[in-house]
Amino acid sequence: MSFLPFEDDDAMMRFLAMFGITPGPDGSIDPNQLMSHLQQLMSNYNTQMAGYGPSDPAGINWNFTLDIAKRTLESTQYDAKPTPEDSKAVLDATTLANMWLDEEIAFDALLRLPQVWSRLDWLEQTFPVWQRLTSAIVTSLSTALPTLASDPDDPMAGAMAPMLRMAGAGVFASQIGRALARIAQEALSSSDVGLPLTEPPVVALLPRNVEMFCVGLEIEYSDVLLYLTLRECARQRLFRAVGWLAPQLLAYVEHYARGITFDAEALHRALDDQLEGAMDPNKLQQIGQSLAGSLFSPTVTDEQREILDRLEVLLALIEGWVDAVVGQVTKERMPQAGVLNELISRRRASATPMNEALHELFNLELRPRRVRDARSLWGAIREFRSAAARDDCWSHPDFIPTAADLDDPIGYAKHGPATPAQDDMDAALDKLLSQSDPQSD
Repeated sequence: MSFLPFEDDDAMMRFLAMFGITPGPDGSIDPNQLMSHLQQLMSNYNTQMAGYGPSDPAGINWNFTLDIAKRTLESTQYDAKPTPEDSKAVLDATTLANMWLDEEIAFDALLRLPQVWSRLDWLEQTFPVWQRLTSAIVTSLSTALPTLASDPDDPMAGAMAPMLRMAGAGVFASQIGRALARIAQEALSSSDVGLPLTEPPVVALLPRNVEMFCVGLEIEYSDVLLYLTLRECARQRLFRAVGWLAPQLLAYVEHYARGITFDAEALHRALDDQLEGAMDPNKLQQIGQSLAGSLFSPTVTDEQREILDRLEVLLALIEGWVDAVVGQVTKERMPQAGVLNELISRRRASATPMNEALHELFNLELRPRRVRDARSLWGAIREFRSAAARDDCWSHPDFIPTAADLDDPIGYAKHGPATPAQDDMDAALDKLLSQSDPQSD
C-alpha cells in the first residue's frame, strides 16, 4: 500500500483532520482512506447543489450563482416593485425621447415597448450576458486550480483536482453573485454600464434607482428620468442599428477575460476557507465577501493591454456619441441637461460601488477615460460635415475613429478615416464575431 506525505501546515491536512483522517506514525496518509472520505464529501456536496440543477463543464453552477446574487440583493434593502405610475412615466418619457432623437439621428427607435425594472428584474434580465462574459474566467480558473496541488505528479494530488475545481468554482460563483448584486443596486437603466446586456436590445429604466440618483439634486424627478431615458434610447438605438457593435464589445471583454491569471496565495486562502467549511454552499457567500475580488493576479499581459486599450476607446466612442446626440437634442429644451451630463460624467469616472464590482468581475476598469474627447470629435464631424456623416462612421468597424483620431478630432472630422490593414488581433476578433448573430428586435 502506498502513502502520500503532507506537510504539517498544509491547509489540506487541516481539512482532512476534520473527518478523522490523520497521518500515521511516519507522517503519511492512507490513500484508500483518503479517497473514501473525499468521494463521500463530494457526493454530499453534489447532493446539496443538486437542487440548483447541473453545473457546467468548468464546474460552476449558474443557478447557484444567480441565487447568491438574489440573496445578496435581498439582504441590502427593500427593492420595491415598479408601480403602474412608474410604467406610465417611463412610457411617456420614452415617447418624448424618441420624438426628439428622430430629429437628430437616422437610427430607428426600438419597436418593443420600454420596460420598467426592479433591481431583481435587472439581475434576471441581464444575467445571461454576464454568464457569457464570465464563463471565460471560470474556464481559466478550472485550469489553474489543479496546479495548486503540492505535487502535480503525485496520483493522490491528481485525485484532489476535482474537489479543488468544485471549491474554486463555488468561491468564484459567490464573487460573481455579489458583484452583480452591487451593480443592480446602482444601475439606472439596462445599458448604463456601457455594455449591451440584453439580447435583443431593450429600453429599460429602474425607477427606484433613479429616485436614489435624484437624492440631493435640485432637479425634478421627471426631468432626470427624461434625461436618462434619452441616453438609454440613444444607446439602444445604436446597439440595434449597428450590427457589429454589441458583438465586438462583448468579444473584447471575453478575449480579455481569457488571459486573466489568478493570485495563487488568494486562491489558497479561499480554498482553505471553503474546505474548512466542509464544502458548504451556505458559507460561500461569506467567503466571496472576504475575498472582494482579490483572486486575480495584478499582472496584465501585453495582449490584454492592447485589448483593454481598444475596449476603452470603443466605450468612449459610444458614450461620447450618446453625450453628443443627447446634448444636441436637449440644448434648447432642457436647461438642466448640462448639469445632468456632468453628473453622469463624474459617476462614470469615479470609484463607485458599480465600478468596483465590475473590477471584481474582470480585473479591469470599465471607465472610458476619453469620453470628452470622443464627444468633441462627434461634434466636430457634425459641424464640418453633417449629423448623417457622424452616424455613418458606425457603418463598419474600420471606419470608426481610433485613439489617434481622438487626438486630432478636427483632422478626422474633415477627412474621415483611412482604411487600416488588418492585424492578427483583428483577425482573431473577426473569428469570434463570425460566431455571433447580429442583435435585432
